[in-house]
Amino acid sequence: MITPPGPFARPNPVPQAGIALVRPPGPRLAEGIVTHLERRPVDVELAARQHAAYVAALRAAGWHIRAVAPDDDHPDAVFVEDAVVVSGDLAVVGRSGAPERRGEAAAAEQVAVELGLRIERVKEPGTLDGGDVLQAGDTVYAGRSARTNEEGICQLAHLLGGRRVVPVDVRGCLHLKSAMTALPDGTLIGMPDHLDTSVLPGLRVAPEPAGAHVVVLGPDHVLLSAAAPRTAERLAADGLRVTVVDIGEFEALEGCVTCLSVLVR
Repeated sequence: MITPPGPFARPNPVPQAGIALVRPPGPRLAEGIVTHLERRPVDVELAARQHAAYVAALRAAGWHIRAVAPDDDHPDAVFVEDAVVVSGDLAVVGRSGAPERRGEAAAAEQVAVELGLRIERVKEPGTLDGGDVLQAGDTVYAGRSARTNEEGICQLAHLLGGRRVVPVDVRGCLHLKSAMTALPDGTLIGMPDHLDTSVLPGLRVAPEPAGAHVVVLGPDHVLLSAAAPRTAERLAADGLRVTVVDIGEFEALEGCVTCLSVLVR
């Protein structure tokens, strides 16, 4: 079943799923970094409405919303996923490979402290963006990209203790989760042309690029971009509940549905 976000979404029948960290877009959003796409104009007012609908979809799915303080000095701050990786009661504060984004992490770290999470930080010379970290069951896939280096992955593996960390080379896109995410049962879905698939147990090929980006909202519930209608139809046919959101203004800045939140389960 495919459902829209907002007031018409079917209420989630289970208790609160957890806490979703989000961060509102700022007035300089259109100045965000673009690496692999041709820059186009971004409508900041439309982006604010799209972000509100995204947050409404999380809330309708049972997630308690916790806002990170706005950061008007950092255009990409809305992509809060890159600032911090949460695993159980541990929050690993990233150190972006884009130096101009490193100032975004402080406010996300403060919220993690307020939630009672243990704090660890990626240290120089390591770099790590949360968008390069995909947690799928007991395995953590970590993308080697322009934003995350080998040292950052090694530090992450040390901080995560016993969890298995699998480095994955990423090419032609910004982050690992620009190319691959996981479904509720742990099945990986994505675009093989952008990944070293030799280190993966398998990969379900997404029918369209935006179909590689899935946020797991519950055991049988996923969030997907409106730019991936064929993927939405196939996942619904598989028995998943699919909520779709339009995030076109963020996609123009190489963002996706995973980038706009950090789910604390």
